[in-house]
Amino acid sequence: MAKSPGRNALLFIFITVVLNMIGLGVIMPVMPQLIMDVTGDDLAHAAQWGGYLTLVYALMQFIMMPVMGGLSDRYGRRPVLLASMAAYAFDFFIMAVAPVISIILIARVLAGAFAATFATANAYIADITPPEKRAANFGLIGAAFGLGFVIGPGLGGLLGDQFGPRAPFYFVAVLGAANFVFGFLVLPETLKPEHRRPFDWKRANAFGNFKQFAQYPIMLPIAGVLLIAQLAHWAYPSVWAYYAEEKFSWTPATIGVSLMFIGFTAAVVQGGLTRIIIPKIGERAAAIGAMLVTMFAYIGFSLATTAWMVYVLIAISSLGGLAQPALQGIMSRTIPPNAQGELQGAIAAVMSITMVISPLVMTQIFSAFISPGEPYSILNVTILPDGAPFYFPGAPFVFSAFLEICAIAMLFVAFGRIKRPRKDASEPSNASA
Repeated sequence: MAKSPGRNALLFIFITVVLNMIGLGVIMPVMPQLIMDVTGDDLAHAAQWGGYLTLVYALMQFIMMPVMGGLSDRYGRRPVLLASMAAYAFDFFIMAVAPVISIILIARVLAGAFAATFATANAYIADITPPEKRAANFGLIGAAFGLGFVIGPGLGGLLGDQFGPRAPFYFVAVLGAANFVFGFLVLPETLKPEHRRPFDWKRANAFGNFKQFAQYPIMLPIAGVLLIAQLAHWAYPSVWAYYAEEKFSWTPATIGVSLMFIGFTAAVVQGGLTRIIIPKIGERAAAIGAMLVTMFAYIGFSLATTAWMVYVLIAISSLGGLAQPALQGIMSRTIPPNAQGELQGAIAAVMSITMVISPLVMTQIFSAFISPGEPYSILNVTILPDGAPFYFPGAPFVFSAFLEICAIAMLFVAFGRIKRPRKDASEPSNASA
């Protein structure tokens, strides 16, 4: 297209990322009820299905993110972004009308595939932004992430309470269709033909990023810390709605409000307090302190008996958000400047693989411990022949606390391998990392 991109093109990119995050958050408060409606099962079995649905969504994200990026390098940004938005809107319409769980499962596969447009969105921004201004516009993508997750759960809970569990899906489908029309009208192509490259399946996979850690063995323990801590963190999006409904009898609206509060407190910590606390106490102290707070918060969630306790714990646990930026700061300063991009790709790959593994595990643990004494299996393989020994809806959070303890132990191993600055000028002498 001859037309150069203007503000409307950037607005389309922003809305696209916001919608992708709204689509992820809007279903959380209503998914338990929708699954029970289409299957006729109880909450325990609904939680198992919720784990399978999250698994296929995450797996498709993991597979398709590098594929989408490669396709945009071959065919341009515009067709990939527009096709993804059209398919995303259609997918939510399928979920809205799905009569059986198998259709919802297929729809989540498609949703994961066509929501994997973040790499293309970032590439579009890089195409249209001078290098000195890219950081600010990339920050716009981060803001869209946060905004979408704050809006999504509250919107899903409100619509679900007022109009039933299918209403949020219709709403996202309509918004997606409207954004597709908007993008069709305002989005020009930014990748010139001479800058395009052939699509290569060998480059279009996330596993290749893991090998970057092997080049810098000092990174392996910290990569392990990030992996284990993120596995623990997925207890929140995986079982929160099921846990809140089972333990406190919360409605979709109440669950949505609590998820909005989680998103808001996380945004306050990661968007503001990280810039104040980490420079003052140092990256090592920030990482250790944040992970200890997170561990105790998991235990608190498992034992909480009233709603006010939950909200206090949410506020406290948000301080755990200091850990990841602190660890990423340590990692980025221990490798050369020309490896920074590879490092970020490897970190993203670690985060993605936890999204594939953890939700399935967390939902199955929850299901087992709200149905004590019943035979329990994962994917038709019996793992607890006699069922869980007692009723305990908070069991996934106890498991997360155990994982966090393992991550803290590994963090001390990592710090033992990272020497304090000696003659290396790459790190300030007064750094506490």
